[in-house]
Amino acid sequence: MNKYTIAIEETVADEFEIVAENEKEALKIAEDKYKHGDIVLCPGELQFKQMAVVPSSGDIMEWHKF
Repeated sequence: MNKYTIAIEETVADEFEIVAENEKEALKIAEDKYKHGDIVLCPGELQFKQMAVVPSSGDIMEWHKF
């Protein structure tokens, strides 16, 4: 038997209301809240998922949707 390292990537989306003067400020507030753990995408809505075997050689991985 061989050992393999598998990378799994998910894209999760959710929506949050932010009160701000303009879009730029809303994005900044949302980013700050996300970084401080005030906005959490859990469980959120799974939009996309893929996996790949991580090669030890550092070559580019071949991603597979599942």
